[in-house]
Amino acid sequence: MDSPISYYKQHSEKYKSEAQRLFKKMTALSMLRLLVFFTTGFGIYFAFGHWQVAISIAMVGIAVFVYLLSKYTDIKLQRNFNKALVEINKEEIKIASGDFHERDKGLQFQDPNHFYSLDIDLFGRGSFFQFINRTTIKEGAQELADTLKANDIDAVKLRQEAIKELSSKPKWRQYYSATSSLVEVETPAKNIINWLQNYDSFLPKMMRWLPITFVIFSMVILGFTVLNFINPEFIGYWLLLGLGVTGIYVKKTNVLSSNTDRVKDTFRQYALLLDLIEHETFTSELLQQKQRQIQLDTEKASHSFKKLSKSLDALDNRNNIIGAIFGNGLFLTDIKNSYKIEKWVEQYANKVADWFEVVSFFDAYNSLGNFAFNHPDFIYPEIQEKGAVINANRLGHPLLDKNKRVDSDLTIEREQFFIVTGANMAGKSTFLRTVSLHIVMANVGLPICAKASEYSPVKLITSMRTTDSLTDDSSYFFSELTRLKYIVDAIEREPYFIVLDEILKGTNSTDKAIGSRKFVEKLVASNATGIIATHDLSLCEIEQALEGVKNYYFDAEIINDELHFDYKLKVGICQNMNASFLLKKMNIV
Repeated sequence: MDSPISYYKQHSEKYKSEAQRLFKKMTALSMLRLLVFFTTGFGIYFAFGHWQVAISIAMVGIAVFVYLLSKYTDIKLQRNFNKALVEINKEEIKIASGDFHERDKGLQFQDPNHFYSLDIDLFGRGSFFQFINRTTIKEGAQELADTLKANDIDAVKLRQEAIKELSSKPKWRQYYSATSSLVEVETPAKNIINWLQNYDSFLPKMMRWLPITFVIFSMVILGFTVLNFINPEFIGYWLLLGLGVTGIYVKKTNVLSSNTDRVKDTFRQYALLLDLIEHETFTSELLQQKQRQIQLDTEKASHSFKKLSKSLDALDNRNNIIGAIFGNGLFLTDIKNSYKIEKWVEQYANKVADWFEVVSFFDAYNSLGNFAFNHPDFIYPEIQEKGAVINANRLGHPLLDKNKRVDSDLTIEREQFFIVTGANMAGKSTFLRTVSLHIVMANVGLPICAKASEYSPVKLITSMRTTDSLTDDSSYFFSELTRLKYIVDAIEREPYFIVLDEILKGTNSTDKAIGSRKFVEKLVASNATGIIATHDLSLCEIEQALEGVKNYYFDAEIINDELHFDYKLKVGICQNMNASFLLKKMNIV
């Protein structure tokens, strides 16, 4: 199999060439349309004395012009689609080079009260979300964020299989993203669902047949007029009658049109996306479940959406003054289109939420499948019910350059607690985030940055970044105590993997040492599993008193008056600290 970068470069050129070919075709159709326009104009001019002939020429000319315009529009959509595919592949190449820090940071999803989202760079600049997010709709981004924050340890294997399958379908994923990216959605899905579920119809049932009857009479009258059976003035009276009937409901039609104008692009987009989902063959159970969720007994969800989209587009034509006058006067188009929309709402309003949810699901999971495709060297952890929580070989941070990062072997059994010491900048915090991301990614179903891993699913909870709050009038120390209380309460309800970084920073050294020791002892007594990083070497004494506690460290060495780190996790207690050295080295003291 080609590398992801090779795939992206090859397909970027392929779609670029196709976009150029389509542009040439669009240019030819534009010239042909112009020719038809002038030819029709000259034909009408020369046949002006014979109005029947002139009308016939006009009708033929308009029909050909409309056909060419339709072809032009279709080809333009295809060109825009291929241009979107080019941008998708170019963006992947750009992100692979490390240039992704201007993408959506996902700060709106950050939650200081969440189990871990604030602590492990899940959101923000240079975050995991910013790196993997390829969603194209707001609901998809929300779904992706919720998935990363779910802390869900059930059905991990189902999610793994779904992500594996999507990673093997790069063409389908890119088609889905390109299709979705072509429409700017104005109204959030939840607002649309709420509007549909609370909509009150205003047209009576007789309006199902009245427009059809009126159209038949209009065609008869137009035919009789052309054949000189009746006076042309009668068309004007009939036109006024049609406008009068339509005018009875004009205010309510205006309200409906105003609402549908904001959602018609959404329905057009979702119809195309549902069509892609319906026509793809999936083998993983989770993706098949999502396919079944959009199935109807009588027709496909995409067909239903297309019907509504056509009705919405037809109603939108009322904004054309000529179309509105003649359409309503002769064919009652406002009533016909409004009735179709209302019948659709009555039939499908309660199903739309499911359809929107499935579209958002695939939008989010395409990002996960894309991440897996981009990292063929990552592995899916072997999920097991018993054994070590994590037994990983060459575990690394997924966002670090593979040519520079230093990987670690890690085995941590249930009810074990690691105390990690080390000098400043030696790699403690990065290690904590590496372990945390292993748990989050594994629970989501993603492949992880490791050579091999056996993993027993566990929920994660952390305390690494505590801040004071002027708004809540709380000090740093109180905020930290609140977070630790949150952890204690959580582990009383169910098991968690706990990750702590230098707790009780808001108090003096002696008090911190005593408090930290008592807190770790309480966690161990609660049969907790986890890791704490600290500069307090006295905390390492707990290993002698409690069987479940193990000491590890990251080292630093001063060689030729320069500080060196190997970033390797080692058994034992760190003996070399570097704060004084750095103060002197930087001429601070």
